[in-house]
Amino acid sequence: MQIKGLDTIELVKKALDGKRLNKDELKKIISDALTGKLPDVAIAAFIVRQYLKPFSIDEIADLTLAMVEVGKTVDFGPNTVDKHSIGGVPGNKVSLLIAPIIASTGLKIPKTSSRSITTIGTADTMEVLANVNLTLEEVEEVVNKTNGCIVWGGALDIAPADDLFIQKVESVLRIDPISQLLASIMAKKVAMGVKYLVIDIPQGRGTKAETMEDAMKLARMFVDLGQKLNVHVEGAITYGDQPIGNAVGPALEAREALMTLEGKMPSTSLVEKATGLAGMLMEMTGRAAPNRGSEIAKEILKSGKALKKMKEIIEAQGGDPNIKSEDIPVGQYTANIEATADGYVVSIDNRAIMAIVRAAGAPQDKGAGVIVHKKGGRHVKKGEPVITIFSNSETRLDEALSLARTLEPIIIEGMIRKRIVQAQFLMPTSLEETY
Repeated sequence: MQIKGLDTIELVKKALDGKRLNKDELKKIISDALTGKLPDVAIAAFIVRQYLKPFSIDEIADLTLAMVEVGKTVDFGPNTVDKHSIGGVPGNKVSLLIAPIIASTGLKIPKTSSRSITTIGTADTMEVLANVNLTLEEVEEVVNKTNGCIVWGGALDIAPADDLFIQKVESVLRIDPISQLLASIMAKKVAMGVKYLVIDIPQGRGTKAETMEDAMKLARMFVDLGQKLNVHVEGAITYGDQPIGNAVGPALEAREALMTLEGKMPSTSLVEKATGLAGMLMEMTGRAAPNRGSEIAKEILKSGKALKKMKEIIEAQGGDPNIKSEDIPVGQYTANIEATADGYVVSIDNRAIMAIVRAAGAPQDKGAGVIVHKKGGRHVKKGEPVITIFSNSETRLDEALSLARTLEPIIIEGMIRKRIVQAQFLMPTSLEETY
């Protein structure tokens, strides 16, 4: 009896042996994975192989093209741009600002986004405001009408293997192999006809690029891969030691992004990052002179043009264009983590923040998440709230609160994190024995 998927399994074994696969062989693996002919264990082996031993840049280019060829493609013309973050830093909702800023300049930005893997996905956040599960034909209609969109890539049948690999392996094992990350991101962009791309690479403790050396290496790989695929790519190494903005969680992030578009500017870091990345795209395409892009992006944001464009995009994607930031519902149950001493915030643990957000119920519970009130360098007083946790479940809120007290995601100078004493040490038995 013939074993289901035998030929493709041999190709997976070839990859496990460290041998190079050509584009047709990679395409065979991807096609059989998508049609259910390849067992899940073999799909996992293929991804784990890349995690343990990344492909070369030429192999990644072949993998990218193979992923493109098994799905649909579209072409919006020569002025099609996009921005993509490799993730790893909480609260990175900058695409909700970048897309309308860029679209208002006449450039086309068909923003395809992922759902939650290591952090909250842009699609999870945009879904609070509008439908993100559009067909490719619907995306074409929205982009041709408004110049932009923010949608979930998994509903478009473009490079569909990406979402399959995320669902079956990457989200389960919480891994994101570099070669697969590169191929997945670039395949989506090539399939959407993107000609100019800015890659956001957060660098810092708890991100995918913890050192500047790691970030530079990854940026160079994206630039080199772009050259092989005829896409103009520039890398932006961004600050990743703490969340972008103050909100983490779908509804909380959507509210913060909309507040920023409304001119309320709740977070300097959110504004600076969004306009900086948007400015790079405008400079790359000649919409702004060198070193002027960020300034022009800020002018667009402050003028209200970006808000107007965002309303157009929301309406075109089936949402309410008149929604205001204060209309967005968030978790009905809340709890605070308070500072236990006076001092300054010296570090924020991104991974701990995301663990707390997930414990609270996000992203399935759109209203779950956290507000980080005090970020790096800020002074806090004892008893002052540093984090507020939101959830629509009292049970999940209690779990998140307990986890937050255990993980201590925000460290304040002067705080004692752990006290280790000798097992035989005895506490004084009377007040007379103490000072």
